[in-house]
Amino acid sequence: MPTNHEPRTSNIRLGISSYTYGWAVGVLGHEPPRPMDEHGLLDKAREHGVKLLQIGDNLPLHTFDDARIDRLAARARSDGVRLEVGARGLRVERVTAYAAIARRLGAPLIRFIIDDSGYHPSPSEVSAVLREVTPMLDGLTLGIENHDRFNAKTLRAIMESTGSDRVGICLDTSNSLGIGEGIEAVAAVLAPFTVNLHVKDFGIERLPYLMGFTVTGRPAGGGMLDLSALLSRLAPHGRCATAILELWTPPEPRIEDTINKEAAWATQSIAYLRQFLGSAR
Repeated sequence: MPTNHEPRTSNIRLGISSYTYGWAVGVLGHEPPRPMDEHGLLDKAREHGVKLLQIGDNLPLHTFDDARIDRLAARARSDGVRLEVGARGLRVERVTAYAAIARRLGAPLIRFIIDDSGYHPSPSEVSAVLREVTPMLDGLTLGIENHDRFNAKTLRAIMESTGSDRVGICLDTSNSLGIGEGIEAVAAVLAPFTVNLHVKDFGIERLPYLMGFTVTGRPAGGGMLDLSALLSRLAPHGRCATAILELWTPPEPRIEDTINKEAAWATQSIAYLRQFLGSAR
């Protein structure tokens, strides 16, 4: 576990996400009796004194009707919470839809996962989409999340081919383990393009029979992520404005216990992250 604590990095703002409370929002096949909605997430932001909320694709905003979007916008304004939006399936029409939603919500950042069910575009196809949508991003930033299909070198080439400061990387601290790359190697390549950070701590343990490892989530500060070193890597580039807590909370046998554990991890993680990140700006 990292132990080198540095002063708060005031130019990066701390936020929570619908993936901070992924089990409470709902995981397919494990839905809670009363799933947490956008107002429940705003309640959590208020509880923790956090003024930034990123709503991801597990609470898909493009399925909301106009009245629900308007209620969300009004509630966020009333609470003084800035919103960011998230989606998956990087197609021109989906980016177009989310650019309109982001403007209605006053959300400056749109975070996108490239892939979707049955949709796995090539790097050249991704670059073509990004070049086509760039003109519609006036006043917005599009953050492409590193997931587990493209390595960091490929994502950097995509960024360089786009040639716009309206497009950058949403740097997730754990996702690239799925393609065999640790966050240190990924950040070394993608730091200049990083506009948003997903702080997701993790542990790696050898299996009891010694042939293989398991990767599981940890509360922030309780795993292998050296956040201080990562923030130092990002700082010289000055593009990363927000850092969002996400959790991979291992489930308990009962969904109620899983949700309680997730909530406790969120509280613990936010307390830890306040040492490094500003809660308001």
